[in-house]
Amino acid sequence: MNEAEAANRLMRLAREIARHDRLYHDQDAPQISDAEYDALVRENRELEAQFPHLVRADSPSKRLGAVPTSSLAKVTHARPMLSLENAFSEQEVRDFIGRVRRFLSLPPDEPVTMTAEPKIDGLSCSLRYEVGALVMAATRGDGTVGEDVTANVRTIAEIPQTISGAPETFEVRGEIYMSKQDFAALNERQEASGGKVFANPRNAAAGSLRQKDPAVTAARPLRFFAHGWGDLSASLAPTQQDAMQAIRELGFPVSDLLVRCERVEDALAHYATIERRRADLPYDIDGVVYKVDRIDWQDRLGQVGRAPRWGWRTNSRPRRRRRCWRPSTYRSVAPAS
Repeated sequence: MNEAEAANRLMRLAREIARHDRLYHDQDAPQISDAEYDALVRENRELEAQFPHLVRADSPSKRLGAVPTSSLAKVTHARPMLSLENAFSEQEVRDFIGRVRRFLSLPPDEPVTMTAEPKIDGLSCSLRYEVGALVMAATRGDGTVGEDVTANVRTIAEIPQTISGAPETFEVRGEIYMSKQDFAALNERQEASGGKVFANPRNAAAGSLRQKDPAVTAARPLRFFAHGWGDLSASLAPTQQDAMQAIRELGFPVSDLLVRCERVEDALAHYATIERRRADLPYDIDGVVYKVDRIDWQDRLGQVGRAPRWGWRTNSRPRRRRRCWRPSTYRSVAPAS
């Protein structure tokens, strides 16, 4: 491919990926499969690496999600809600750790301890508490500006209205989701009443949360898993693992499959464990997330573009499914704990 062809293809990729981002993030109506979307993103990344002088101002690598266009009020995040780079193979996971080691100038025998946990297939949400009281809940949006869903989030039983022992300013971040069994029951009710039938639990959760009427959200079986934090007035702990334990002790659900891994081999083994259990999990996942455990190392690593250098995800199963709901798909699934 010559330079003119590459420039033309990058233009088309930027437009196509932006359209699919709007469909997925803003309209909850994806039109292509996960594998097809990931292939577009990867092609864009490889072309930009080959022709770095052709990187566009509207490049998908510089953008996260889509600017929300619903009638919900808009919220600017105190700290951006970043995305995570994808690793598509075992070698790419090892390469990622190698880049961390080189960036931090670590000696060869210095371990890079990580945390690993499943990536819940839901809608990202940031919950802001001030002096222990929930004052704001916002969707990710484009990472900088999200939607105010505070009134709707107050209807979710797993999210505390007040907490004790947290920093004065405390933002916890995680995924709003719907369990497989709750999703099946909701669709059966919707079908019986002539209402909208959702394609999958992620779409059901997103559509239920982004309602103008909180009473609609209250009638939907939404749940929450915490996976990190945003704006803080004081540190939670010196490591990711201990910080997540502190968040659990504040009353937020945290995955039981969150573990600390001392070696790359341990991280890959945990990925294999989650893959074996995926079909039996009470919720959908779309990968495994890895994060450098030491917070001081996270601070030194910082971010590049829209992604932190200290975290990445390995795809489990394509995220942008066009799967159509069938009652038999979910009836045999155990309820979420």
